[in-house]
Amino acid sequence: MSTQVSETSAGLSDRINALEASATLAMAAKARELRAEGKDIIGLSLGEPDFNTPDFIKDAAIQAVNDNYNSYTPVDGYVELKDAIITKFKRDNDLTYDRSQIVVSTGAKQALYNIAQVYLNPGDEVLLPCPYWVSYSDIVKLSGGVPVEVKTSINTDFKITAEQLENAITPKTKMLWYSSPCNPSGSIYSKEELRALADVLQKYPDVIVVSDEIYEHINYVGGHASMAQFEDMYNRTVTVNGVAKAFAMTGWRIGYIGAPKAIARACNKIQGQVTSGANCIAQRAVITALEAPVSKIQYMVDEFKERRSLILKLLSEIPGFECNEPEGAFYVFPDISHYFGKTLQGQTIEDATDFSMFLLEKANVATVTGIAFGNGNCIRISYAASTKQIIEAIRRIKEVLS
Repeated sequence: MSTQVSETSAGLSDRINALEASATLAMAAKARELRAEGKDIIGLSLGEPDFNTPDFIKDAAIQAVNDNYNSYTPVDGYVELKDAIITKFKRDNDLTYDRSQIVVSTGAKQALYNIAQVYLNPGDEVLLPCPYWVSYSDIVKLSGGVPVEVKTSINTDFKITAEQLENAITPKTKMLWYSSPCNPSGSIYSKEELRALADVLQKYPDVIVVSDEIYEHINYVGGHASMAQFEDMYNRTVTVNGVAKAFAMTGWRIGYIGAPKAIARACNKIQGQVTSGANCIAQRAVITALEAPVSKIQYMVDEFKERRSLILKLLSEIPGFECNEPEGAFYVFPDISHYFGKTLQGQTIEDATDFSMFLLEKANVATVTGIAFGNGNCIRISYAASTKQIIEAIRRIKEVLS
């Protein structure tokens, strides 16, 4: 007698049944489906630079292949890469770490998951200033924690204040997670703004901070600040970074942390049971990437800045789109609540998800609902696409909304 596994979720764990699919990846998959059906879809949903990885980094990878790097890597990364990360932290952030505080992972996303797994117990609360990157909330839930959204709006440039932080902290608060520059809003916390948050946190010594700085170099105002640069926050902050965005290396999958030794040691321990060390060739290439002067990738940042100006100008010509001016990353996060309750081409728009799907189906433009980022009034639009695609995408959106 044979048994057959049902195609439903029956039998799967409660953990996976409760997990939301990544909204950005789901929209990208939907866009691919429609392209396969012959539709001309412009994808502005993924945070993926349209540049090629710089040649000097590719050359380092080729050299690593020729040098026969093909064996298992140390769980927490090659010593040479850890040293390059230590140098980078000192050069760019004035942060001093030693090798025992560095862990290299298969992307910054794994680094974040490691942190949550090693630090959260069931019921622990994690403060998430909204909007936040789509995976934060579900990573926290998977680790038994409780995500607590701290709402912001376009009027505060999507940044939380010290007063909001104070009001959000409870006896169950274990961590604060944020990104700067922020995905999806592009907002950047200044040193003064971080200091104000740090002053609040001095009253709550058991709360640690996870500072996601993956977009650090895609910064149009200069002066990147890290929470760990404050002496009284250094031992309470995990700094997360990687090479995907600034170096156009999304598929290479290398992220890393600088952390208090106990947390780094714990992340190394869990990674040893899950994936072990990250890819050997990618690690060798990243050594070269991080040792190079930041000026070698400035051409990409300059291009993103031009695209930001372009997309803001084009969106300003569409009624009902309210944008702040993002200071970093490569997204705009317009408030489109003007359209809620309206009927467009026979479809009633109830929320940001409806609006995002309307744009996909009627304008053939893929964006992401702001609901996935903790802000239901907005959608995220990536301008990590060519100027030609941006112009055409916004033209289509303007046309279907007119």
